[in-house]
Amino acid sequence: MVSVLLIGMGKFGRELGERLLGMGDEIMIVDKDEDTIDALASRYTNALIMNCMVIDNLRTLDIPSYDVCVVAIGDDFQASLEIASNLKDLGAKRVVSKASTEIQRKFLMRAGADEVIYPDRDVAEKLAVTLNSANVVNFIELDAEHAIFEIETPKKWLKKRLIDINPRGKYGMNILTVKKGNNVIATVDGNYVFEEGDLIVVFGNTEAILRFTNKK
Repeated sequence: MVSVLLIGMGKFGRELGERLLGMGDEIMIVDKDEDTIDALASRYTNALIMNCMVIDNLRTLDIPSYDVCVVAIGDDFQASLEIASNLKDLGAKRVVSKASTEIQRKFLMRAGADEVIYPDRDVAEKLAVTLNSANVVNFIELDAEHAIFEIETPKKWLKKRLIDINPRGKYGMNILTVKKGNNVIATVDGNYVFEEGDLIVVFGNTEAILRFTNKK
């Protein structure tokens, strides 16, 4: 369980809040709109109507006591920028901010954000990958060149051992694990034989794996 200060309860903030609630986290939600907080307050232990652009208001929240502060404001970049900066000035352990563009990300990082996320871009990128590669079940980008993919086992791999397929040498892919229904095989050695229905979790160069899945 982590303690979270969640600032900005628009669409993204609400979705994030619901996920955090489901994980049993301790959440303080804050928004300057009274109607928004009134509608959500019953769902959360702590809810506050506040203009977080005023640093004296933030001081009342004991910022260092939170494990993470999330600035989920999407329609006012200036506000997001100032709040991220103020949070760090007040001793925030970790600040995560929402951005829409690379320029916004750069400014937020300069202002003190520890992490900047692009919800719209991330969703669009994942959809683009799955639309172009029917065998890709899931996709997590790690950096500009590398990613983790969950893909269906190629038919030509069925009934063959991992060591004979040699995915690292032939395709530049590292097999991290294999999922068999609801079970996960934590350690996959060279003698593992792939079966129908196996989902493989692989790590490697994004473009190389996409080429492989498209050919598959």
